[in-house]
Amino acid sequence: MRIGIGNDHSAVEMKREVMKFLQDLGYEVINYGTDSTESCDYPVYGEKVGQAVASKEVDLGILICGTGVGISLAANKVKGIRAVVCSEPYSARLSRQHNNTNILALGARVVGIELAKMIIEEWLNAEFEGGRHQRRVDMIMDIENKER
Repeated sequence: MRIGIGNDHSAVEMKREVMKFLQDLGYEVINYGTDSTESCDYPVYGEKVGQAVASKEVDLGILICGTGVGISLAANKVKGIRAVVCSEPYSARLSRQHNNTNILALGARVVGIELAKMIIEEWLNAEFEGGRHQRRVDMIMDIENKER
């Protein structure tokens, strides 16, 4: 499985640790983020990973900025993306099981690396349950497809 990872300047160190963690678990990781701690704009990286997931260049995405919020908002503007910000493992698991999320966002200033690893593991190991949840995901996607 290929995982795209993106980050801004506030999350360079966490990204490096997350990449190693994912590689140790056997995932192929594609880096779309910055490796510089110079201030940069998180929407650029949210969009890059969003586009990579939407185009199936990668299977899933992980985004990291200060809170996870801004970068996930940018990713969610890409058609077909369901990005979720999580600060604990339970919501991460349910976001995959019930909402079929395809991007996980984390806040480098909110969670430490060990908690981030737990959140990531729960998210990656969860599977979409379908059934009644599929109908709801379809409803979400219908909102995205409405003519404006």
